[in-house]
Amino acid sequence: MDNTETYVWQTDTEAGTVELAQRIAAWAEPGTVIALDGDLGAGKTRFSQAFARAIGIMDVVNSPTFTIIKEYEGARLPFYHMDVYRLSLEEADELGLDDYFFGDGVTIVEWASLIRELLPAQRLELYIEHLGGEARRIRLRGIGAPYAAWCQQLEVMGVERE
Repeated sequence: MDNTETYVWQTDTEAGTVELAQRIAAWAEPGTVIALDGDLGAGKTRFSQAFARAIGIMDVVNSPTFTIIKEYEGARLPFYHMDVYRLSLEEADELGLDDYFFGDGVTIVEWASLIRELLPAQRLELYIEHLGGEARRIRLRGIGAPYAAWCQQLEVMGVERE
């Protein structure tokens, strides 16, 4: 990660994770890239589902673990949901990810740290920690001016600076 500020959202409920996803989705525009990381079962896919719903995706959003990339057409923006857990860096590089990252939609990459070298220079990084039950701690970093501004706006809404 970059040397930018880290922010923390902590919640005891799934609704809190959904709320954060909705807040971030409100700012999404073509070319938005969100890099998600966290242990198995931490809530990466749940965050992605809530985000997708908030940008108008009515389809069921599942983890793209075996398909690698799932594309959804939304009311507001296309949504590209990736899971790169099973890919090598070389395999990921051959997929033409830039077409998604710099395309007309929003991209969420689960296990993004595995392909950090291929990610756009500007992105929002989230690391989700499972704290037991429905409790989660989500660390956010805005890499690049637009995403740093998002984090600062989230701070005004109750996300704490670490």
